[in-house]
Amino acid sequence: MPLADSTHPKILLVDDSRDGLLVRKTLLEEVGCHVFIAGNGEEGLRLYEGGTFDVVVTDYRMPRMDGKELIRHIRVLNPDARIILLSKLAEPLGLTEETTGADVVIAKSSNEPAHLVRSVRRLANRGPARKPPARQKRVLAARAAR
Repeated sequence: MPLADSTHPKILLVDDSRDGLLVRKTLLEEVGCHVFIAGNGEEGLRLYEGGTFDVVVTDYRMPRMDGKELIRHIRVLNPDARIILLSKLAEPLGLTEETTGADVVIAKSSNEPAHLVRSVRRLANRGPARKPPARQKRVLAARAAR
């Protein structure tokens, strides 16, 4: 079922797994999203810096720049960015919205597709984005003071 919004949300999808990228890209396009893909965190950050996206979906474990680091960089650029973090290790590592800076953390499982579509819909259609965690506010304030 397509997204209720008449526009096509722009989604940045970042994952080092080619198969994961293609499956999620297809799923999100089927519900009406315009999806841009990046094969690693560095490429994802470059795309983010050069474009405007309604939602960023990133994997957690990637070489060189993992998802948590990518989220930190994006939050510096745009504290209001809407970000979903995916990980098969979400529970074992205790990954939460508070510990990662993501708006939503989704465990990779058989339920992931439904959770992903629901979360993208919610984030793409919501009003002003959440405020960054207190620690990130201090970092942003310190950078602004320079």
